[in-house]
Amino acid sequence: MRALIQRVTHAEVQVAKETVGAIDQGLLALIGIEPDDTAERSDKLLHKLLNYRIFGDDNGRMNRSVCDVEGGLLLVSQFTLVADTSRGMRPGFSRAAPPEIGERWFTHLVEQARARWSNVATGRFGAEMQISLTNDGPVTFLLET
Repeated sequence: MRALIQRVTHAEVQVAKETVGAIDQGLLALIGIEPDDTAERSDKLLHKLLNYRIFGDDNGRMNRSVCDVEGGLLLVSQFTLVADTSRGMRPGFSRAAPPEIGERWFTHLVEQARARWSNVATGRFGAEMQISLTNDGPVTFLLET
């Protein structure tokens, strides 16, 4: 399981021009799910998302987590994040979980996130989405479990 995380001052997801999820300061996490992912990997990724220290402290150092700054967490499923780009000029998607498996583990991640943190928003699994964001820094990291 992978998450491309971006520290944001605002992020929003729209489906058919309707906002389905939005946060102010926090993390936008694009989630890539592979066929062999498990609940354990999902839970480990959630722990990283909530505790990864990428927000500035009083000295400007990255020592605070999204929980420390009471920020939002916007989770968006993105199967292209696990694409094979090692050959040719077109991505391959054999590394991405089939939709039913991807949806199971994405739903698990969202449910666990909401059980542990009050400010969680999401996109819509499998939908064509438009994401707008203001990347703060810019700060972007790839997390893997």
